[in-house]
Amino acid sequence: MGIFIRSKNRTIYFNSNEKNSAYELGLELLALMKKHLKYNRNIVFLCIGSDRATGDCLGPIIGYKLSKYINQPHIHIYGTLEHPVHAKNLKDTVTMINEKHNDAFIIAIDASLGKSDHIGYITLGDGPLKPGAGVDKDLPEVGDLFITGIVNFSGLFDHMLLQTTRLNVVMSMADQICLAIKYCVSNVKSQLLKEAVTK
Repeated sequence: MGIFIRSKNRTIYFNSNEKNSAYELGLELLALMKKHLKYNRNIVFLCIGSDRATGDCLGPIIGYKLSKYINQPHIHIYGTLEHPVHAKNLKDTVTMINEKHNDAFIIAIDASLGKSDHIGYITLGDGPLKPGAGVDKDLPEVGDLFITGIVNFSGLFDHMLLQTTRLNVVMSMADQICLAIKYCVSNVKSQLLKEAVTK
């Protein structure tokens, strides 16, 4: 099986069990960011989810990991295990981000439910994320790009599925996504600066 497949709606699927999935995700994320990003624009990683359900903690785990090794003035991380961004505070958090970081480029990260044969896949898409759609929550669309991890299959009892998701699946995808973001962050600003200088 290939490392990633493209869907009709511009969403790219990466199999997190494949050897080079983090690198391929990083390359695609870098390409999408370069398409939209200006050199002096703030970047926000908005990691959505709750630490109270195994299947919903992908975002907070990624936020926790990113906050440990990304320390750059133009990059901001919201949603960690200590301060999660979830259904109850998402709207207020987005309002605060827009007020604090003018014209920020937001990458929304969240867990998702999907087909059973896509469990463990990571998706990357151009455009906003609709959080909570898999569990019938009416939340605002957020982000300029989105990354999701398919943690379980969608069924009749989606809330229960999130509660019984294997932590190993979540942690494995969190590691891959963090490696991809780390690669992307280390390259995006230097490449944008080179392009700005040569123009």
